[in-house]
Amino acid sequence: MDRLDRPPRLAAIDVGTNSMRMIIAEVESPATYAILDDERAQTRLGEGLYETGRISDESFERSLVALGTMKAIADGNKVDEMRVIATSAIREAGNGDEFVQAARDRYGVEIEVIPAEEEAQLAFRSVLQHFRLDEGPTSVVDIGGGSMEVVLVAGTVIDEVYSLPLGAVRLTEEHVHSDPIQENDWKALRRGIRREIRDHLGKPNFTTPTMIGSGGTFSTLASMAQYERYGEVGTTHGYVLSRADLVHLLDRLKETPLKQRKQIGGLNPERADIILAGVAAVARLAKALGVQRIIVNERGIRDGVLLEMIGRRFPEEPTVPLHENRLEWVRSFGRKCHTNEPHCEQVATLAGQLFDALQEQADLDPADREFLVAAALLHDVGYLISHPKHHKHSYHIISHSGLPGFTGREIELIALVARYHRRAHPKKSHPEFGRLSPEDRRRVRKLAGILRIVDGLDRTHGQTVKALDVNVVEDSVRIEVVADANPEVDLWDANRKAGLFESAFDRETEIVRASRDPE
Repeated sequence: MDRLDRPPRLAAIDVGTNSMRMIIAEVESPATYAILDDERAQTRLGEGLYETGRISDESFERSLVALGTMKAIADGNKVDEMRVIATSAIREAGNGDEFVQAARDRYGVEIEVIPAEEEAQLAFRSVLQHFRLDEGPTSVVDIGGGSMEVVLVAGTVIDEVYSLPLGAVRLTEEHVHSDPIQENDWKALRRGIRREIRDHLGKPNFTTPTMIGSGGTFSTLASMAQYERYGEVGTTHGYVLSRADLVHLLDRLKETPLKQRKQIGGLNPERADIILAGVAAVARLAKALGVQRIIVNERGIRDGVLLEMIGRRFPEEPTVPLHENRLEWVRSFGRKCHTNEPHCEQVATLAGQLFDALQEQADLDPADREFLVAAALLHDVGYLISHPKHHKHSYHIISHSGLPGFTGREIELIALVARYHRRAHPKKSHPEFGRLSPEDRRRVRKLAGILRIVDGLDRTHGQTVKALDVNVVEDSVRIEVVADANPEVDLWDANRKAGLFESAFDRETEIVRASRDPE
């Protein structure tokens, strides 16, 4: 395809102290872009930097070759624009300018060395795109190999921006000289971290119960926690860690020698030598800021760079946060899977009506409504593979969809609700369902129970049902169906599928045709 016949393709590369990351996207508008490639290379550009003040010859060449590889990948994708930024290692190295010049001479790549405050702003821009920030004060943190950027946010307004010399590579080289770490090194590491936090942050204006973190330290924490809990690692984007999880993982890393640390599930062996220092810095900052939960942002600075590039390409159209239009992304994905759109929209509408009627008396979380509607819109995507067991195919397709604007946990919930719209009820013996928290298992059972009934109410795919009159009492639910024609088959199927609903809500259920006519 000629470049003129497709949307522009953009590449953003982050040349970091520990690793180099590239993201390539095809962009139709600020609200519509597709990730084509996401490449990473652990180059250790800053290895030895904090002892000598210079990038070593080995790290210099290794990183330069990695940059050339990424440039070749970008060229292969026929990108229309590429922006390369470099952070603390290039900023601080005595030969950082030489690296910039070598990239220009060898590959024709222009590297932009950005200040620490811009790093923080880019991390914040990524968070704005992917997460809601309306649940109270939040700290946005990006930790790399050389530095840690901290943004304190009230709503969507930045209160303070800090840059601390607390990168995982820097701290390891300065303080970790024993394996497993001995008490004197451990005390020196903790003292160094406390001192930098005290000197740079002082006493913050407010505490932040929620921290949203990007960088390899955060994604590694999420991977380790997932492996411990489920025996496998899924997407870490949006994964939530508690302070207790953080303390537990820090204790485990502190006690484990490097050789054994490389065998820990979820921990990339290439990061095993620096992870302890990185986690120690995050843990101390979390304590200083009163953090109770940590949400992982897999995207980070390179995503912020991409979003800036998109903004410049479409100056008249504001970039829309993914969480603000994520059901439109769901609909778009459903169309790509060739779903029966009128049927799925009908099921989604009825699901929303039944949820609203039940919410107060059945103690449903208002936030769950969107997951239910998304599952309703996508419950039949499994037909793309085959009709038999299409509910199971729907689960796998949705769980691997990477729906924009949703976290990994939210996508898993949507996939499971869709998976249980027919056939077997959820069971703890089902691996995907069994690994959920008890609260999320109850959530899936209730939402899938609703979905089964409303899917039944369009069994004929004729969109006969126009509205639901729902009467909820302590031990029963009566659903009166308003229809413009006799919905006999739809009522039969809905009643046939009501078992999971009755079990999940602990209420007998009756589904009948209403006496009133549709408006």
